[in-house]
Amino acid sequence: MKRSEINRLIDETIEWLKVQKVYLPPFAYWTAEEWAEKDAAYNEIRENMLGWDVTDYGHGNFHKLGLLLFTIRNGNLKNTRYAKPYAEKMLISEVGQISPNHFHWSKMEDIINRGGGELCIQLWNATEDDALDDTAVTVRIDGCETVLPAGGILRLKPGQSITIPPRLYHMFWAEGEKCLAWEVSMVNDDNIDNRFYEEQLRFTRIEEDEDPHHLLCNEYPVAK
Repeated sequence: MKRSEINRLIDETIEWLKVQKVYLPPFAYWTAEEWAEKDAAYNEIRENMLGWDVTDYGHGNFHKLGLLLFTIRNGNLKNTRYAKPYAEKMLISEVGQISPNHFHWSKMEDIINRGGGELCIQLWNATEDDALDDTAVTVRIDGCETVLPAGGILRLKPGQSITIPPRLYHMFWAEGEKCLAWEVSMVNDDNIDNRFYEEQLRFTRIEEDEDPHHLLCNEYPVAK
């Protein structure tokens, strides 16, 4: 992705969130120059990869295959200094924009539709060798046990949520209009905990055609 596209997407999201009356923590709005002045007091943000995350999964077509996220809080399994056992993320899913099929080795998560269109989630169990199983999938939708055929699609309306356990394949997209989704989960580690059914890059390659307006969660400078 070009840095100019990432800049535009984040800037547009900030304006859209104002209309939705959704407010992010102060570090969401810091510029790269402001980040350069932040000392070690802000290392929880750096070391737990809080903040903006824009990915096209390495395919170069963000609006077809991609996702924009903001991690609000997160623990760290490698550092006992951050004993928080949970994480929280905002996910912005565009109409027809696929977040590709994957599962998490360790993380259990709830994905919540906070507003906008329907959030469509397609589900499969994993076989022992991590292929797609053809068995029925059992999940809970706001506490209600629900059974779907393999590859079945759930359509979450605003306010609805799904619990996704480890090793349950899922891909999702929005229908009708852009969807403001939320994730509440166990500690999140995007460097090691994603298993994509088809090979993807988790973090995008960036073509630096202009300076960043806001740094991504894997770009923070070391504290002074």
